[in-house]
Amino acid sequence: MDTAIAFSRYFAAFLFGMAVAVSFVGMPSTRKNNLVLGCYTVVIFMIQVMCLLRWGMDTTWKIYPLIAHLPIAAFLALYLKCSWLISITAVVTTFLCCQPPRWIGSMAGEVFGSAKGEVFNSATVNHLGYIVSVFLMYFILRKYVAKSVQHLIERSAKSCLVFGAVPAFYYFLDYATTVYTDFLYRGTRAAVQFMPFIISAFYFVFVLFYYVEIQKQVKIERERDMLEMQFRQAQTEFASMRKMQQNAAAYRHDMRHHFALLQGLASKGRLGEIKEYLRIAQSDMDGITPLRFCENETVNLILSAYATKAKQLGILLTIEARLPDTLTFSDTELCSLLSNALENAIHACEGITDSNQRCIKLRVYSKNNKLCIDIRNRYHAEPIFDQGLPVSKEQGHGFGTKSMAHIVEKHGGIYQFSVQDGWFIFQATA
Repeated sequence: MDTAIAFSRYFAAFLFGMAVAVSFVGMPSTRKNNLVLGCYTVVIFMIQVMCLLRWGMDTTWKIYPLIAHLPIAAFLALYLKCSWLISITAVVTTFLCCQPPRWIGSMAGEVFGSAKGEVFNSATVNHLGYIVSVFLMYFILRKYVAKSVQHLIERSAKSCLVFGAVPAFYYFLDYATTVYTDFLYRGTRAAVQFMPFIISAFYFVFVLFYYVEIQKQVKIERERDMLEMQFRQAQTEFASMRKMQQNAAAYRHDMRHHFALLQGLASKGRLGEIKEYLRIAQSDMDGITPLRFCENETVNLILSAYATKAKQLGILLTIEARLPDTLTFSDTELCSLLSNALENAIHACEGITDSNQRCIKLRVYSKNNKLCIDIRNRYHAEPIFDQGLPVSKEQGHGFGTKSMAHIVEKHGGIYQFSVQDGWFIFQATA
């Protein structure tokens, strides 16, 4: 009975290790995967039993990493196609997860085994406590921990190394001080104090790493909020431009009423009133009628609005647009892309004191069904670049270029911000 329970413990331990390791790397629970995992587990366990019968417990325990842990890592790397770094991290982390059941089994053996005498000796109660606790531990890890571990070890090599450092040190310490030597059981000071030292050191490493990650997350969320705000603003601007177009259409529709009024004034010879009325009507029409640059109405609305704005600010904006009626970009994407580009160009020209230098050149055309943009402007302050993107020192600015880059990349395109001969240049193809 004792031998059967002992073998059951070792099989439960290996089964627990395999099941937790594949959970940590996110193995899909398919019939094929479960069948391969089950057969592989039985084969490796039979090899362990053969080693135990041939060489005994001491030798088998010393080569256990080669006949248990290495096969698990190989399964993760070769069958599940995980990297060896992730595979080894999953294995040493699983080994660390075996420690709570080991401690529970040891406590059960000390408390209940000594109280019941030889019928339930401490070793048997230890094994039974371990077997029960590994199933409970697996349920907890699978339900609450596995997804988090998978996310951490797959996020980056740095994250995987930081996460797996403590389990790896514990793994080597455990084998070095309890299997290959008895330093830990003899109470050697260096062995006893090593693991607390490692835990303390990596606790502070983890705190620093966690702080940096939190700061990155906060920055990303702040930039995302700003981009969403700019996108909503682009939608609002486009709706305003569309309303202006509708007003122009309505004004054209009412033209017959204007003609009737003018005919009435002409019949009475009131030439002065006719001239004044025509002046006011012309001004009203100029204010609501978009300029026409190309066949695409959305682009016409955007360029018309910014051409008017540039003219009001004394900036020379020259536009060359050759675009078809339809593009792969949505109206809001076109509005965000062109509005940000022109807004930044106008903002850069506003600081130039020499009126002859306040100029912007825009070329936008379609080639091979792709949107091509070339916009260049003069500037007062030398642009500052960070990772290829211009950055702004002003609070709340600098998100427009990120929005432009995001839209271009979303459509599988390429872009470039550069400075050449006093011109700031943005070029994109998507």
